[in-house]
Order: sequence, then structure tokens, then C-alpha cells
Amino acid sequence: MTSATATSTPVVAIRDVHAGYLPGVNILNGCSLEAYEGELIGIIGPNGAGKSTLLKAIFGQVHVRKGTIELEGEDITGLRANKLVARGVGMIPQTNNVFPSLTIEENLQMGLYQRPGIYKERLEFVTGIFSELGKRLKQRAGSLSGGERQMVAMSRALMMDPKVLLLDEPSAGLSPVRQDEAFIRVSEINRAGVTCIMVEQNARRCLQICDRGYVLDQGRDAYTGTGRDLLNDPKVTELYLGTLGT
Repeated sequence: MTSATATSTPVVAIRDVHAGYLPGVNILNGCSLEAYEGELIGIIGPNGAGKSTLLKAIFGQVHVRKGTIELEGEDITGLRANKLVARGVGMIPQTNNVFPSLTIEENLQMGLYQRPGIYKERLEFVTGIFSELGKRLKQRAGSLSGGERQMVAMSRALMMDPKVLLLDEPSAGLSPVRQDEAFIRVSEINRAGVTCIMVEQNARRCLQICDRGYVLDQGRDAYTGTGRDLLNDPKVTELYLGTLGT
């Protein structure tokens, strides 16, 4: 993990973004965020604050009505998901994140449909992080537990060697033990050099592992700071951490 500097260009820069699903109804109301190379960014906030919508806006799945989204200084606002993947943006949705009728190996191959020639190289990388998957490549994804499916989803997104990985609630629906494993995996992916932007309902655990955090409220970034600073901020604790998981 690296620290941001005032002179470096962010990997991802979100500038005053207003976005929503229905005409005239915004979920994001002037949201801004920066993620620098090698950082793990955590996004927390109450239900309905716009956390998942922010990731979908980055990934071209929500209409951005105002503001810009940049990748390494280039405007990517509104680009389709396939073009974003080709440019180095990976996304792991919260649900329906594997192809259950396909094997683990076939799921990983689907992650490389734009660059099938690097399969062997990328398989070696992802099984270095998720070693258990390498032993079960012929198993159907539909037979896996929730935590195991999460590993497949992360691995598939990593197959394209992304510059930035967007993670939507990686611990959602998992047992406490599996939740801890999910956070460990995210940290390992980040340490391997992938910039990560993670939305998470388990706010305390998220802030414990992230370099910097953003607290979203009503579609705006209400508080920002290092994970440790936000954990120790009395206002953040009072307003958010008491109800956003332990």
C-alpha cells in the first residue's frame, strides 16, 4: 500500500458526481472521491446513502447527470462496462457474482474473454492468492458456499489484471469466520498491487483495514480521512459506527 501525494495523479477521481436510476431523481448528490495507486479505499454509510450506486456509477451502470469520473486522468464518465474492463477497471457485485452452471475454471476464463492469451499467467497469479481454487478448477461454481463463490468472483475480476478493483459488500451474507476471510483476501489483493475501492456495511472492520475512508450520507461524502482517524472520530462513531456493524 502506498500513501497519496499531492502531486500524483489518482488512479480514480470522482468529481462532484450527481447520478441516479430514475429521471429527475438523484441518489448521488455531489459525491467526490480519490483513490491513489496501491490504496485500499473504504466507503461506509447508512442504508440508502448511495454507496453501491457510487460503484455502479464508476462502472457505467448508472447514468451520471453531472460531474466526472476519471481513470488515471482520462475521463471515463458513462463508458460501458466492457470498455472499462479493457481499460483496467474490475467490478465484483454483491450478488449473482458467479456463473453457477460453469466450473471454477470456466468462470475464470469468462473473466478473460477480451484477452484469452494471458490465461496461464493470470491463473498463476490468482491461485497464488486463492490457492484452494487451483485444486478445484473442475468443480461447478453452483456447488460452492457463499464464501467460496466470493473467492471465485474476486479471482475472475483479477484475471484481467485490473488497475482498480471495485468491491460491493464483499462480506455480505457470510458467516463471521467467512467475513474475516473476505477482509483478509481483500487486503492480500491490495498488497499484491491492486488499488481497491470497497463498499462495506461492516464499517468498523472496513475502517480497520483501509488506508482512507469515505463516509457517504444522502449521496455526499460527509466525512473523509484515514481509516484510523475515522474510527477515532467521535462524530463518526456517534452517527455511523454504532449502527453500521461491529
